[in-house]
Amino acid sequence: MDMIKLADEIIGGKRLSREDDLTFFFDFDNCNLQNLCEGADKIRKELCGNHVDLCTIINGRSGRCGENCKFCAQSAHNCTGIEEYDFLDEDKIVEDCQKHVRQGVHRYSIVTAGRNLSGEAFDKAISAYKRMDKECDIELCASHGLLTQEQFNKLHESGVKMYHSNIETSKRNFPNICTTHTYEDKIRNIKYAQNAGFSVCSGGIIGMGETWEDRLDMAISLSELKVASIPINALMPIKGTPFENLERISSDDILRTVAMFRYINPTAYIRLAAGRNLMPECGKSAFVSGANATITGDMLTTSGNNIEQDKKMLDTMGFDISKKSKF
Repeated sequence: MDMIKLADEIIGGKRLSREDDLTFFFDFDNCNLQNLCEGADKIRKELCGNHVDLCTIINGRSGRCGENCKFCAQSAHNCTGIEEYDFLDEDKIVEDCQKHVRQGVHRYSIVTAGRNLSGEAFDKAISAYKRMDKECDIELCASHGLLTQEQFNKLHESGVKMYHSNIETSKRNFPNICTTHTYEDKIRNIKYAQNAGFSVCSGGIIGMGETWEDRLDMAISLSELKVASIPINALMPIKGTPFENLERISSDDILRTVAMFRYINPTAYIRLAAGRNLMPECGKSAFVSGANATITGDMLTTSGNNIEQDKKMLDTMGFDISKKSKF
């Protein structure tokens, strides 16, 4: 397969779909990784430009989650010793958001543990978002699990413009990851968010024992959903979770996944998330393999990357990390 020729066709308007035979992406003998990454970078340059989108998150409510996701330190089904607390004080959230505005981050998101956010906790989140929308010059994102259509409408009215809800893996593999909610629940949630006017951030985790076919299916499903931002997490096995003894995924496999996602989702943000430190130089090579966004700063339960180091690295590579207009 001539990956550069395919990249040119995608730049010219071709789109890959479920009807295509795309197994060549993981035909290691006939799909050279370097050529694949070069083609993905070419697509990124031509269709997305040179801007890298920086997002940071705050853990707004931690632990005691009733869902049984096997990768998650915050699940009450797993014994990880994570700190547990209820929804954070609004002043603390706004102060943290303002700090990240000063650091030049483009997006700020509150992320909460649990199946959903409701009652007093949801009201507190709405109040915090309204203040940040008024006081902070930054794009607001949110990640609060499975919400109702009415909740999504209220959230959008509060100033939030992007909603995060990972599908995690393929439809086939999802029951191997979680059984307390379904893949269909995730899809419904994404459509509710889109109905309310949100851009959607949705991706998943690689390195959870899935096949390359599962990764391919996830990429295609996100394309079909017209997702705007796709975070790719590489599993960092956490002690006390069912996945604690899984072998960490290789840097080459992360790069192949990032490049594949770019070919299939040519105009989306391909966002590096957890597991960047599994690659040399905090994933520097991924930014010339199709990635054009990242989560930076403090991650939820795994070490993130220093914001100033990220900015320096990306600036040295020639990327534009200046503030952009609203998404």
